[in-house]
Amino acid sequence: MQVKIVNNSAFPLPEYATEGSAGLDLRANIETAKTLQPMERIIIPTGLFIELPIGYEAQVRPRSGTAFKKGLSIPNAPGTIDSDYRGEVGVILINLNTEAVVIEPGERIAQMVIARYERISWAEVDSLTETERGAGGFGSTGKK
Repeated sequence: MQVKIVNNSAFPLPEYATEGSAGLDLRANIETAKTLQPMERIIIPTGLFIELPIGYEAQVRPRSGTAFKKGLSIPNAPGTIDSDYRGEVGVILINLNTEAVVIEPGERIAQMVIARYERISWAEVDSLTETERGAGGFGSTGKK
C-alpha cells in the first residue's frame, strides 16, 4: 500500500529497520537538543504530514530501545493518527527516568505502525452471551 507523505523535516522518510519490522522509525525534527526532566512531557515534531486511506490509522508507539536505554515513553500509547488528520505528526514523550534525558536532532524517538480498523454500529441489548470467563478480568485467567 502506498501512503502519501509530505516530509518537511531535515531527515529521510521513516523506514522499516528490518524486513520483519512492523513499525517505521520516527525522528525528532528539532534544530537543537531538548532536555526532558523526570516526569516531564513534551511534544516533539517530526516534520511529517501523512494521508492515510479511510479504514486505516497510524499508531505511534514507544521504541523499546529508547524506553529501556533512556526511560522515554509515550503516555497515550499507542497514539492514534486518524485517516482524516492532515496536520503534522507529533510525538508526545514522557521521561520516566529519574534523571534528565537529552533528545538529539534526528534521534529515533518512536515508531509508527499502520493498521486497518473497522467501524461499528451498536446493537443495544438487555444482556450479553455467557462465556466461561464471564466478567473475570485483570489477571483472572489462568488461575486454578
